[in-house]
Order: sequence, then structure tokens, then C-alpha cells
Amino acid sequence: MDFKNRVLQKNGITAIKLAREFMTCNIGDRISTVADYSSKFATARGTVQTALKLLQESRAITLEARGHQGTFIVDIDYVALWEFTDFGTIMGVMPLPYSKLYEGLATAIYKIMNDKNIPFSLAYMRGAANRVKALENGRYDFIVVSKLAALNSIKNNDNLSIALEFSPYSYVSEHTLVFSNPSYKTIETNMKIGIDIDSIDHSELTYYECKNKEVNFIKLSYNQIITKLMSGEIDAAVWNLDELIERKIPLKYVPLKASSLEEVATQAVILVNKNSYGINNLLSEFIKKEQVEIYQKSVVSGEIIPNY
Repeated sequence: MDFKNRVLQKNGITAIKLAREFMTCNIGDRISTVADYSSKFATARGTVQTALKLLQESRAITLEARGHQGTFIVDIDYVALWEFTDFGTIMGVMPLPYSKLYEGLATAIYKIMNDKNIPFSLAYMRGAANRVKALENGRYDFIVVSKLAALNSIKNNDNLSIALEFSPYSYVSEHTLVFSNPSYKTIETNMKIGIDIDSIDHSELTYYECKNKEVNFIKLSYNQIITKLMSGEIDAAVWNLDELIERKIPLKYVPLKASSLEEVATQAVILVNKNSYGINNLLSEFIKKEQVEIYQKSVVSGEIIPNY
């Protein structure tokens, strides 16, 4: 298909919008009326009819009018339809997969999208703040963060939206407070506390744990914190329990006080930009919570090998 030429010749902007709508549909679905699409896309009815004809002539979608019941989809070629969406390759980014939970999440998303024959790429980036900035700048179509990080980001930018939420403990199983000295039991005055300001979760949880305490915050990259604890250069820090156990790190840890924050910090979500038309619907249709969690549990248990 000479897509670019046909776009120019046949009001392809409307075809693009219709294709993005239909990417989230299934065979047997009833589509909206021409009048509805005309209103939704702020374009003439004739333009909508021309765009629908283009999609059908290209065999991307087959429609059947059933009188007063409406018009129904009787066949969809998602690969052909994808050419009209003008999305190109869907780009996602998530945390570095240093834990089994992250490996399971990456494997699930990659496997599901790959099975749909949709051009897809999954990248990895440290720090939720960095991933949010990349989403806002349009470098990625979606990002994986905790619900805590997502809600925090939405407060600062109402163009962001949660497309998908997974279950609690799908992001991390638990955060803990880790000490360099086994005799420590709680945060004390003048302690040196490691904090990664690029991690929304880490900074939010750390500030909560140190609330009303006179401490010295030491800004570090997340991957430096354990080394600094082991050497005694910092006294305490919030850390991911999954990694403590998997790496068999011999440091004392205790539960966090921030139980309300901790619950949303353990929950993985997919965050999108509302201005990326159709991405929200497409991801919601293709990536199913139940399917993701089955893959994730299978990776964590060792039943399947991580593949991302």
C-alpha cells in the first residue's frame, strides 16, 4: 500500500483516527454511526464515509450494515489496519529488570505485544522521574511506574493518565528500611540517609520515614545505596525487599511506617500521555491484567525463562 499517497488523496487523517478506533475492536463489535464519528472527529460525514471506504478497500476491516441494528465488524486484519494508524513502532520504557518481578513484568508485556504482530520496542531506564520526563517529551508512548509515582506525576501534569493498573505487589513485593549497623532499629537524629531523588517512590517513601526527624539526606543513585550502607558511609535507606532477598544482602531491615504509601508503591501501572490519541485504548485492549500476572508469576516461580 502506498500509504502516504492515499492519505493525501483521501483525507487520511480521518482514516488514521478510525484505524486507531478499530485497532481496539473485535469481530462482531458494532461501530458508531457516521454521524457520531463526524461529530467526534469534527469533520464532514462525507469525509468519514470516504475514510471507511478506504479501510475496507484495503481489506484492513470488513463491515456489514444490518439495518436498524447498525453496522458491525465481520473481519479485521490488525496488521493491515496498523499501517493506517500512523503509530509506527510503539515505544515503552520500564525500570531496569533487576528483580524477578520486573523480569516477569517485562516478559509479559513483550510477549503479549509481540504475539499481536504490532511493531513494539521495550526499553529500560532507571528512575521514575526520568521515565515520566521521557513520556512528557514524547520519546515514549507509555511507561511502567508504580501507582505512587503515577499519581504523583498526574498531580503535576493532568495530561498524563493511567492506562492500566495491575494488582498490588506487581511492582515490588515490599519496601523496607535498611540499616548499616544491626544495632539500629529506627531513624535517629543526625543519621545519614541515602536518597535517590530521580526515583519518585524512593524519595517519597524516604521523606515519609524521616518526617519530623533531623537527619542528613545524602543524594545517591539507587544502585549506589547498598554499597554505601555496607561501607557505613550512610546509616539507613529505603530499599526493595525483593532485591535484598534475591541478592542475599546481609543487612538488617525493618518494615516501613508508610503503610498507606507503601501499598500504592507496590502496584505497577502503565502511564500514557492523553494527547497520544488511541494509545490508551489500544494498550487497554491488548494488554490484559490477568494475562500479565500469569506470565509474571511464571517467571518469578521459575516455570518460564525471562524473555524481553
